[in-house]
Amino acid sequence: MSKVVALYRVSTTRQGRSGLGLEAQKAAVMSYISGRHDLVAEYVEVESGKKCDRPQLAVALHRAKVTGSILCIARLDRLSRNAAFLLTLRDSGVKFVAVDMPDANEMTVGIMAVVAEGERKAIASRTRDALAAARARGRVLGNRSTLVAGAGQARAARKIVEIANKTAHDLLVVINDIKASGITSYKGIARELQARQVQTPRGGSAWQGVQVRRVLEREVSA
Repeated sequence: MSKVVALYRVSTTRQGRSGLGLEAQKAAVMSYISGRHDLVAEYVEVESGKKCDRPQLAVALHRAKVTGSILCIARLDRLSRNAAFLLTLRDSGVKFVAVDMPDANEMTVGIMAVVAEGERKAIASRTRDALAAARARGRVLGNRSTLVAGAGQARAARKIVEIANKTAHDLLVVINDIKASGITSYKGIARELQARQVQTPRGGSAWQGVQVRRVLEREVSA
């Protein structure tokens, strides 16, 4: 029997601890190798905010190389937008198989990497255009409280509400673009907003799912 090194990937530390998504990946890999391959080792890569930070991938590739094993990935589709991962996989010289795409090969992942990089640049361009359009209309995406310092309390309150509504409207342009790419959960949208370096309504850089929900709710009620 041929030997296999399994690599699983989860998107957050919390997901990695809870096993959410991990068990399904393990089940898929075990079903694939059952009776046909010997499992040498398993590695779990928890994606960080740094796209280039892939320590477990490096370890898994090394283990596969020195043991003459095949690297087995449960779902290549979940990595189809990660150009760096795909190129590392392609250039490693290690044989690999993806359970969800058993016909994938070095050429396949190379093409996927080119597409992923093109999409990354397109997303960055659309985000810049959306923010530039908002600024051109005189709307500022950032800390709205500083814009009303020194004004009367009632006037300040009205101004804050007005700016909040406008900010929500402009953020919705970016959020809709993210949703169009297939990311629809609050947490997923929050991660993508942070990856695109879009400021929160209060001018911060760390997005949470609840903030996305509030933006969407404000737009509905506006």
